[in-house]
Formats: sequence, C-alpha cells, structure tokens
Amino acid sequence: MNETTHKAAVVAVVGATGAVGVELLRCLEQRKFPLAELRLFASARSAGKSLTFRGERLALRELREDSFEGVTLALFSAGAATSRRFAPLAVQAGATVIDNSSAFRMDPAVPLVVPEINPESLRGHRGIIANPNCCAIISITPLWPVHRRNRIVRLQLATYQAASGAGAAAMEELRESTRAYLEGRAHAPRVLPHPYAFNLFSHNTRIDPLTGYNDEETKVIHETRKIFGDSAIRVSATCVRVPVLRAHSVAVNFECERPIAPQEVRDLLRAAPGVELVDDAERNYFPMPMDASGRDAILVGRIRSDLSDPSGRSISLFVAGDQLLKGAALNAVQIAEVLRAQE
Repeated sequence: MNETTHKAAVVAVVGATGAVGVELLRCLEQRKFPLAELRLFASARSAGKSLTFRGERLALRELREDSFEGVTLALFSAGAATSRRFAPLAVQAGATVIDNSSAFRMDPAVPLVVPEINPESLRGHRGIIANPNCCAIISITPLWPVHRRNRIVRLQLATYQAASGAGAAAMEELRESTRAYLEGRAHAPRVLPHPYAFNLFSHNTRIDPLTGYNDEETKVIHETRKIFGDSAIRVSATCVRVPVLRAHSVAVNFECERPIAPQEVRDLLRAAPGVELVDDAERNYFPMPMDASGRDAILVGRIRSDLSDPSGRSISLFVAGDQLLKGAALNAVQIAEVLRAQE
C-alpha cells in the first residue's frame, strides 16, 4: 500500500467481508484507486482474519468508535444501523463517508449520487454521501439521457431482483435450496421468508398498510425523484425477488412530455456513459442477468414504443445490471473518484 500521490487516501472499508464489501475491495484494486493505507473493518467475530488486496494480506479489525482516526475516506456497507451509529463518528474524525445503506438517502442535507447523473450534487456535502438503492441506480441510469432531452413525466418499474441484493447468505441459500430441490430433499428457508429455488415472491421488505407498497418499492420511488431533481415525476414500482444468483433486471415503462421514437432512445443510449446497448431483435437477444453479472455497464434493450399510448410519448425497455457492482460497490468507488477529481 505504498501509492503516496498527493491525492492518495487513507481508506476504511466498513463491512469488508460482506458481498458488497468484497466487491468494494475488487473495485478499488481494479480501478487503481490511489491509497496511502487501506483499513478493513468487520464484526468482532471476523476480527483477526484477513483478506487479500493487491497481493497483500490485510487483517480485519473490529469496528469501534475510535476506528476512524486518520481516515480520510470511509466506505460503509454494513447496514443502516451500523451506518447511523458510526458514520457521524467517522465524519467527526475527519473522514468523508460514502454510505451504501438506506440510513441517510432521504436526508435533505445528504447528497444521493449516481455519478453519471448528478455528480454536481457532491459539491458542498457535509461529510456523508449516500449511495442509492441498487434498483434505483440500475433502472434510472439509462433513463437520464432521455430525461435530459425529453422530460420523463411518468415511470413504471417491475423488478426481477437477484439473491445478491440480500447479501452473501441469500446467495448461498439459493445454491443450497436449488441443490435440495433437484435432489428431492426438503429445504427450510432461513434467510428469506419463502422457498427460493424455482420460485419468486414479492420483495421481502415491510409493506406499508396505507399505500400497499413495500419498503423497496418506496425507496425506488423517492430516490428516483431526488436523484433526478424532479419531485413531480410520477413513479410506481413492483419489486420481486427471483431465483437468480446475481444481477438485477427491470422492466421499465416511461412516458415523456413529447412524442419519442425507439430509435431516438437507442441513439441516446448508445452514447450514454455506464450503459451498453443490447438490443438485437433479429436474434431475440436482449439484456440478461447472466450477461450483466460481473460487468460494470448496465445492459439495456427491448426498446419499443408502448402500443397502449396512442400519443407516442411512451417507451418500454428492459435493463439488467450487476447489483453488487454498479448497483452498489462500483457506484460508491465512482463517487470517490469524482470527489478526488473535485479536490
């Protein structure tokens, strides 16, 4: 860890052993993020173990209130309760926090950032920056070039969310339950509330008794408005967990202020950062989670006019993106890169 440029940072990764934490380390390594020092934090039961980074073994430390002395950048991915407790302490110690939980996303004083959409909102931050919900990032990043050209006034989403969104334990539960199902053995779910193999179910978050929307759907609705800076956009979402190991997919339907043609959308997306057009109708080849897994780009295709809207203002499309990468770790590291560039 001897990269000591004038912008090299002392970086702490909180939740380093989780599914997103592992990807944070990989993104920092692959993108050659300048580091003066890297500190890895996890729960007490992981303290003393180690992880490999850039060919070195780094010891895991137990997260404590005094863990952030000398840290300049803290990447949090350990859940909202941990973030609420420790992120303010990190800021008090002089660190900038990029938080992957829901703890601060809707705080008006905290920027909620997708670098391809609203990097300017980082200026003037007060120490904490929120990483958006994975489905919000994957759904709306491809829509931003459209929104800038022809304002989107209504957005409807149906998600197909992989086990990766619920962490490493849910991914293992999908593996185990699939093996059991194929072998004819019973498998009682422990991580998720319903049998996972060869099944799908409504996202396993609390349902608001007043609206009927679950917490995941509500996050997507509110976060879309905040990231786009458009409180008037009408958003509806249905979030579903599917038996896919990694990478979320979303069926998207949006309505613009003015008529818009599918080819115009393709042209905009072909040049959009962070997006890859996968729209081969002749071969019936469109975005799939197996192609999106392990990829930085969000795949987008099946771009077509919504035939139920005779005004010609509505488009349907399909996207797939790696929840652990652009939906979480990669987006956080990209935020850190923008912060460096703004120094």
